[in-house]
Amino acid sequence: MTVSTFLWFDTDAEAAGELYAATVPNSRVVEITRQGDGSAFVVSLDLDGHAVTLMNGGPGHPHTDAASLQITVDTQDEIDALWDALTADGGEPGPCGWLTDRFGVSWQVVPAELPKLLAGETERVIAVGTALRAMSKLDIAALRRAHDQA
Repeated sequence: MTVSTFLWFDTDAEAAGELYAATVPNSRVVEITRQGDGSAFVVSLDLDGHAVTLMNGGPGHPHTDAASLQITVDTQDEIDALWDALTADGGEPGPCGWLTDRFGVSWQVVPAELPKLLAGETERVIAVGTALRAMSKLDIAALRRAHDQA
């Protein structure tokens, strides 16, 4: 059995695939299946070991933030680089580490230590949660300070 992510695009699957493969480290476009006119129909990606398929299926199925791709990283530099690349050229920052890229796909860019910071003593969990809800792009140092000062 294999589980993968499948996303429907109007016409931008190839451009989205190129952006995602270039943005997420250790990623690549695996295959592009083309239609008779040469345009991309299905774009298969390997995003750091996660299989993602993008399809140009036409209008009628817009992306929403009800589904997102989550990238878990270790450093602020990684958060900053991913955030900048995915919000460029018409992407939009959202709350709490969420953003929408220029194709309308929602992403979460979060530090690997976030679950640890959100566990344990109630006061610390509340402090980190409050700090998190005040952020757009997540700031690891500020989340740690909220945790440690509670």
